[in-house]
Amino acid sequence: MSLDWNFFEQRFPLEISSLKNARSAGRLAHAFLLCSTNTEYRTDFPPLLASLAACMYPGKDFSPCGECEVCHELRNGTFPDLVTLAPSSVSRIIPVGESEDEIDTMRWFEAQFYLSGMTDSGWKIGLIHEADRLNEQAQNAFLKTLEEPPPKCMFILTTPNPSELLPTIRSRCQTIHFTDNRCVYRLPDAEHLPDVLRKLLFEAQGSLIAAEDCATALIDYAGSLNDLAKKTVAAKWAQRLEAASNLESAGKTLIEKRIRGEESCEYKRLRDLFLSMIHAFFAQTALLASGIPMEQIPNPELFPAGFDPDAPKQFGEDRIYRCLGYAEDLLRAMRTNADDQLAIRSFCLKTAFKS
Repeated sequence: MSLDWNFFEQRFPLEISSLKNARSAGRLAHAFLLCSTNTEYRTDFPPLLASLAACMYPGKDFSPCGECEVCHELRNGTFPDLVTLAPSSVSRIIPVGESEDEIDTMRWFEAQFYLSGMTDSGWKIGLIHEADRLNEQAQNAFLKTLEEPPPKCMFILTTPNPSELLPTIRSRCQTIHFTDNRCVYRLPDAEHLPDVLRKLLFEAQGSLIAAEDCATALIDYAGSLNDLAKKTVAAKWAQRLEAASNLESAGKTLIEKRIRGEESCEYKRLRDLFLSMIHAFFAQTALLASGIPMEQIPNPELFPAGFDPDAPKQFGEDRIYRCLGYAEDLLRAMRTNADDQLAIRSFCLKTAFKS
């Protein structure tokens, strides 16, 4: 379920209050740079921010109503004058493009804002996901539009890495920082993983069969990530595909390309989160072994129900930190061209026999 306006208002009250004040004074910026390492924030907040400007029936404090046609269409991605740009190639680079006819490029994106609008609200919303993947040419090409935007246009750029954007781009956007001191691990069908990691660390010592069982479980999950990514993207695009059922073949081809590109990005996101979860489990076990109370670690939900917080101390701090090093080796290996199965099996065997 998508995070709603109330969630962000409670989680980031100062930032939301500032945005509502700007809306009430008629001084809402035309371009925003949303910076967050939390993927859900980068996905769920831009439609809400667009609704802040375009909502047909805002509240007394200028919060978007969330119920009008515009709010619904923005949330579902079916708003006719919403234009999105995101990495759609294997390289995950957003290029400048040769012409405005080359879809999913900066020149194509900019051209959409000089066409006639299709809604009564008059608003056009431009959303650039993973803006740090814009190459330098694309960023430079976008500068003129940011400096002299068409009327009633709002651009929202999202990124976990704002330093990858040119200073000239950052300076022309109002920056919104949604910062958490923890990573939220919401991986689909991953409820069994914490118990697998617990067994690997505390029960597989010296047992080849137990180590192989843990490796098989991790390998099977890693192998399922591509299908999980496709399922996630299909659910997200279902309403948009239904709304586009009457499009001509060129429009359908564009949507299919977008879906393939988003599947690739979602797979990478899930894979990175999977690896981060493994590392976080071992890092937090090391904290427990060092005497940090369970209630003070960032992600206690990674430990299965009934986990004994004193177990890491009994296992030994030195041994835990050696295993943490093996988890870090796994991250490095799987972020290169190493074979996933080989890297995971090597990690499990080292954890079971070298700790």
